[in-house]
Amino acid sequence: TRQGTLSPSARICVVLLAIVKRYRYFLGEMCRSEIVPIGKAITDTQVYVLNRSLQPLPEGVIGELYIGGAGLARGYLYRPDLTAERFLPNPFSSIPGERFYRTGDLVRFMPDGNLEFLGRADHQVKVRGYRIELGEIELALEEHISVDQAVVVVREDERGGKRLVAYLVSADKKQITLNDLHEHLQSRLPQYMVPDVVISLPSLPLTANGKIDRRRLPEPDTAPALQPDNVAPETLEEETLYKLWTEVLQRNSIGIHQDFFALGGHSLLALQVSARARKIFGIELPLRVFFEARTIKGLADYIVRQRGQEQRLETLMSILQFELHQNQDAS
Repeated sequence: TRQGTLSPSARICVVLLAIVKRYRYFLGEMCRSEIVPIGKAITDTQVYVLNRSLQPLPEGVIGELYIGGAGLARGYLYRPDLTAERFLPNPFSSIPGERFYRTGDLVRFMPDGNLEFLGRADHQVKVRGYRIELGEIELALEEHISVDQAVVVVREDERGGKRLVAYLVSADKKQITLNDLHEHLQSRLPQYMVPDVVISLPSLPLTANGKIDRRRLPEPDTAPALQPDNVAPETLEEETLYKLWTEVLQRNSIGIHQDFFALGGHSLLALQVSARARKIFGIELPLRVFFEARTIKGLADYIVRQRGQEQRLETLMSILQFELHQNQDAS
């Protein structure tokens, strides 16, 4: 289409079908695989799968698709802001002034050189100082054997802070457990991208066009879904951590196997718990240990290992003094 024939609201875009040829599979191979790739680059066209730092990614690793070459458009009509955002200098080209297009598509290279389309990377948000692509989290969730569909949004908690909330639809009514999901995500994503709350739904709400309607996703309840059993604390360490958690997280009841971050906690609140626990128990509770243990039970076991049984009496005295000061402050 020529630029002069477009209406004022039209935009000159890169048409992927004109740049990436569709790779055709034989019928038998399509029946053996659920993956249908979007193809390879045609002549005089280059495709790149890059990370956020515009570094090329190897085969099988998910990244964003960038396209360059002779078929690249000049930009968006009457949208210089969007053109500057999407049409970037091509660091891989030897031609001065050459640009390539940031598509917003999440893809990865297959062993045969074809590109597999996995979703969109347009939903970028900033949570606790980190820029996060919600599409990457959704893809990681859908790689779990028990998850059929996933969508991740940002919600505000009771304090006005932002947290990641994941909505899942199970695959073939398979049971989804929070601990399994966290282990799965921790092996694929940095900690700051792991959702704080996970909610299971029978289906995701759709618009009239069949797209996911994020506005109709339900608000999280005060107690996140898919939590382990609400087991009460038993030991002295568990009881103390229980009191700290309920105060910091502003909850009336927490099980010793429940995940701190799934309950709405984050690194800043974890630092508060760690600082107060250090005063009570007399040992360091690094944030790294907090992220690894994640539960009252896990942290309590760590504290016991660090202090040893012979120091538990001293701990009891520290706790009694701590509670005495609390009662005095309350009165």
